[in-house]
Amino acid sequence: VLQKGLKENFADAQVSVVDCPDLTQEPFNFPAKGICGKPRIADVGGVPYLIPIAQKEKVYDLNKVAKDIELPGAFILGAGAVSSKVLGINAEFIPIVQTKSEKKPAVNGSYVAQINPADKGCLLEKYSSKYTDFEFGLLANLYASEGQPGKVIEVKANGRTGELNFVSCLRQTLEKHYGEKPVGMGGTFIIQKGKAKIHIMPPEFSACPLKTDEDVNNWLKFFEMKAPLICQPVIVSRDPGFDLRVEHTHCFSHHGQGGHYHQDTSPDSVQYLGYFQPAELLFRIDRPQETHLVGRD
Repeated sequence: VLQKGLKENFADAQVSVVDCPDLTQEPFNFPAKGICGKPRIADVGGVPYLIPIAQKEKVYDLNKVAKDIELPGAFILGAGAVSSKVLGINAEFIPIVQTKSEKKPAVNGSYVAQINPADKGCLLEKYSSKYTDFEFGLLANLYASEGQPGKVIEVKANGRTGELNFVSCLRQTLEKHYGEKPVGMGGTFIIQKGKAKIHIMPPEFSACPLKTDEDVNNWLKFFEMKAPLICQPVIVSRDPGFDLRVEHTHCFSHHGQGGHYHQDTSPDSVQYLGYFQPAELLFRIDRPQETHLVGRD
């Protein structure tokens, strides 16, 4: 299904089932070896807690989320916002956490991408270099598993010929094929070659209410960042009525760049390599009572 859809949007695409590579190795350096074992997705909070006005009291803990999704000790990847209570500012959160279990303490391999106060560029830092907690704020889309090795879906796509970004292509392909049935996936992929359009939220929340997508885009800071970028996507083919964010991807690198992935900006030369696992369960945590569709991409 995925290969057929990718070939409509990329010059070359190959999808196969392989053994998950050891994700503790370069370039990932994750605290868990794989993305297999009881795979599940959690959509926590939501964009309505950020827009039109930020509700800063919305703070969550990844160790508690692991219990809420009935998988204490889960290995969690995904995309979210930092806890401004902890950092004192707003920033992009790239969660990579082995949550605590009865046998082991938690390991935080997460990153934070923020606007560098010195030069207004990207400042990417390891979360654990400054903070000891496991909190995040406002919203997150998370893929969780036991972090085990096992069989995964390997996706290779080179040379983008269509308009869709890599993640949207995967998601819309699933939606087209499975229709009413929601199919969720998560994992990690690398933009191996090329450049990408990435945003980072400003350190200050907007004082004026953000009411339209245009307002949001004027508030966000956009950058062109270079490969290799290691990305954490969470995808649900369609919302079965839980007010989900159906796709959300954050990325980090070992050259100081990272944030929220939008699209590659070098379609001819871009190369993607990804490892995905379909999720068995979906959890909706702290769903906003008042909602809207602004700022969902």
